[in-house]
Amino acid sequence: MGVWEIVALSFGAIFALMALGVPIALAMLGVGLAGIWLNVSERAAMGMIGQLPVNATMSYDLSVLPMFILMGVLVTRARMASDLYRLCHGFVGHRPGGLASATILACGGFSALSGSSIATAATMARVAVPEMRRYGYGDGFAAATVASGGTLGILIPPSVILVLYGIATGTDIGQLFLAGILPGVLAIVLYLVTIRIMARLDPRCAPAAARVGWATRLQYLRSVGPILLLFLGIIGGLYQGVFTPTEAGGVGAAGALFFALWRRTLSPRGFAEALLETVQMTAGLFLILIGALVFSNFMNLIGLPAALSGLIRDLGLGPIAVIFIILAIYLVLGMFMESLSMILLTIPIFFPVAVQMGFDPVWFGIFVVMAAELSLVTPPVGLNLFVIKSVIRDIRISDVYRGILPFVAADIVRICLIIALPWIVLVVPNMAR
Repeated sequence: MGVWEIVALSFGAIFALMALGVPIALAMLGVGLAGIWLNVSERAAMGMIGQLPVNATMSYDLSVLPMFILMGVLVTRARMASDLYRLCHGFVGHRPGGLASATILACGGFSALSGSSIATAATMARVAVPEMRRYGYGDGFAAATVASGGTLGILIPPSVILVLYGIATGTDIGQLFLAGILPGVLAIVLYLVTIRIMARLDPRCAPAAARVGWATRLQYLRSVGPILLLFLGIIGGLYQGVFTPTEAGGVGAAGALFFALWRRTLSPRGFAEALLETVQMTAGLFLILIGALVFSNFMNLIGLPAALSGLIRDLGLGPIAVIFIILAIYLVLGMFMESLSMILLTIPIFFPVAVQMGFDPVWFGIFVVMAAELSLVTPPVGLNLFVIKSVIRDIRISDVYRGILPFVAADIVRICLIIALPWIVLVVPNMAR
């Protein structure tokens, strides 16, 4: 049996198992082990399942994950999402489309602390959509704003997915964090421009709210000042080389704990629940990573990267054509997979090809995350759209589909910009080297 037949059977088996309700981590693990057993040897499969989980989970680099996850959990329990939204609302809410702009800005701030797209979308939907409805915003526009802002959770550092990408590919995590800053800012700017255009075209869909006085604005700013300083301290420390990403995770978790205690929002029981939630999320991520690594080794053993490189060479495809093909694949996968599983499933295939074609590993990591972001909000089955629907049950999904299209256009523009101008991604990490 040839390489392509084995690949087709392997991916078909994974998707079939997922359709039967098997978690993606176990599907990748089972198919990877079965493939190694059948195509190499039983001893190789047993040796891998005996050694790889230990070697992977004992990695010092992985200790950054529970620290940043704990930081996000503690920040959420400190009710930071509401405060960030209130702050942004106070400064820009009085403008046409101002509440939508405040939602995007608050999503950017909260995502920098939570590191999760789904968590950002679900949390901000509860906070922002009722307020926008109160001022007469259209349901589809309000929900689409939150869904788009939620995608920032996997791009703006510290991002859990960037950590796992770095570990899976051997790319420097600190460089990935720094590389995500400018694209994240660019995403926010393009979303704000989109909102401004929509508000001008149809003022009824995004009316202005009441103006807030400067005294109230400063009060809002003081309420989130410490946590904003914590974020700037983490990014500044990474940029200046004061600490490693792993140490930054410890600093972030300690700072978030201090902030939650200072605000008196964390009881002993709440702290125990936060630790338990962190353990559960970390264990789930580790299981997905182990499954992806086993499947990755299987793909390498059957020679898929070399076969794919040969196919691209035979077809005469250039680097840009390959990048757009990868983008199209992510758009399809995003219809039925969440971003983490999608990235870890495909990285073993795409990463060697991208590096061989001359793409910077840091740039490619940001591109992959942005492609996954786009797939989260692209109809008909963008995961963030259904997260919003599950939180705000009386919103019609057809309205959300219509509302999201301008933001999808903004995401496509952003991806085209980083392809045409790679320095947008690489300038900050290059300055820090």
